[in-house]
Amino acid sequence: METSAARTAPAVIVAIDGPSGTGKSSTSKAVAAQLGLSYLDTGAQYRAITWWMVTNGIDVDDPSAIAAAAGKPDIVSGTDPSAPTITVDGTDVAGPIRTQEVTSKVSAVSAVPEVRARITELQRAIAAGAVTGIVVEGRDIGTTVLPDADLKIFLTASPEARAARRSGELKGADVNSTREALLKRDAADSSRKTSPLAKADDAVEVDTSDLTLQQVVECVVTLVEEKRAAK
Repeated sequence: METSAARTAPAVIVAIDGPSGTGKSSTSKAVAAQLGLSYLDTGAQYRAITWWMVTNGIDVDDPSAIAAAAGKPDIVSGTDPSAPTITVDGTDVAGPIRTQEVTSKVSAVSAVPEVRARITELQRAIAAGAVTGIVVEGRDIGTTVLPDADLKIFLTASPEARAARRSGELKGADVNSTREALLKRDAADSSRKTSPLAKADDAVEVDTSDLTLQQVVECVVTLVEEKRAAK
């Protein structure tokens, strides 16, 4: 989605990181749509390669098996914030990658260095090709994937707020179980040796616990516009 304002404004690369349940996806898509930028959900790419591993019978508890297969699937991400897409070998996997089976295995797959190298290369290529700029959301964008991003934002929220949001998304899932699952995912993502979940030193931290989505979007849009004005 490209507006006349986007065509005249300086291109800007925005990295939005943070753990699950902080509002990264909703915020990133809304900001990108409002400012006429492309959008990339990097988590969907890791879910996509995990889905491929599971579908093709790769043992996700065997890092060497995962590493050997990391280069095989063809993963394509659409970057329209109003209708982001994700395909693997030409198959639309937007739904299948959100299953509990994939969710429970994505941390193990994404921790394998060969997987991260493959997906990081793909992410950098997409960002480089975004003519008007792009909002890229994930867990290691500001620290590893795009360390020279024009603006880095790290979203946080209390475990309780995150669990309430995620259980709502999962249509009534138990809040306490969801909270434990989120904390387990945090521990796995933060402790992995390759590109762990971390806040970049120059990132702006935004606590979304007590903010509405619109308030978070307005905050981020203001930060982007300030960065654009300074370019």
